[in-house]
Amino acid sequence: MSSQTIAPAAVFSRYISFSRAEWKALRANTPLLLSESELASLRGINEQVSLGEVEDVYVPLSRLLNLHVAAVQHLYDARREFMGSPAPRKVPYVIGIAGSVAVGKSTFSRVLRAVLARWPDHPYVDLITTDGFLFPNRVLEERGLMNRKGFPESYDQRRLLHFLADLKAGVPVVSAPVYSHLHYDVVPDAAIEIRQPDILILEGLNVLQSPDAHRDGSRLFVSDFFDFSIFLDAPTDTIESWYIERFLRLRDTVFRSESSYFHRYASLSESEAIATAGRIWRDINLVNLVENIGPTRERAHLILEKGSDHAVQNVRLRRI
Repeated sequence: MSSQTIAPAAVFSRYISFSRAEWKALRANTPLLLSESELASLRGINEQVSLGEVEDVYVPLSRLLNLHVAAVQHLYDARREFMGSPAPRKVPYVIGIAGSVAVGKSTFSRVLRAVLARWPDHPYVDLITTDGFLFPNRVLEERGLMNRKGFPESYDQRRLLHFLADLKAGVPVVSAPVYSHLHYDVVPDAAIEIRQPDILILEGLNVLQSPDAHRDGSRLFVSDFFDFSIFLDAPTDTIESWYIERFLRLRDTVFRSESSYFHRYASLSESEAIATAGRIWRDINLVNLVENIGPTRERAHLILEKGSDHAVQNVRLRRI
């Protein structure tokens, strides 16, 4: 019997970890093609991404994704040659972006889209959020789910899966529903047409959901259609503080519109607004994070760990 010692399983990891400096070095000679004025138009209400962040984090990521897109295209070509098939319809490369409410998914997705679209091999990059695939408020009210909006059961999963299946089948024009954050509801009879982009970014809370012991393991899930997936992560108490900060900003801006679903919060004092935001976070968003979103983190191909200043501090890339 060999005397070789077998290392405990705990020392093995599915991920390779990088500090920010180590990740930045993987940029190689990839240029930064995004200007300050362009970046300003992409920032969220509480997410101040700097050009330094784009240079250190997004540019190396865009290089990695460019290599992945090329590899997948070669795989498609090889399979078509093997099967003797004619040239297929154009199939988009799909990237899933997951993470908690207030962790910065929307801004991250917009900036990533802009950076990826600078590559000559895939200039047409589209972005869709899963908000449009929420059931309309009237349906959520009928089912008693208004306080669970954003939880897996509040989405029209069948419609979302149909959208992704058509997209991956190369259907020339695929429609996605539209969501209004002002009215906090799906816009009736409105749709966004997706016309065979080179890359589609799909951003949402629960997009990495997968089967578990209580579900049918043979079921299709949204993540089955992803070519690459990214999870934005941060300490829970940090995300809570970001959520409250964002709520206060919205109170002073969007909520002041009489058309806003949350107009009733515009008259709250600062202390009342902080208390209200804290309660919503604890009763709804934290529960969703702990029960549904957080457990999917380790399914992502890439995990970006953010610090209290919103900047990415560490990167974890899943081993192939």
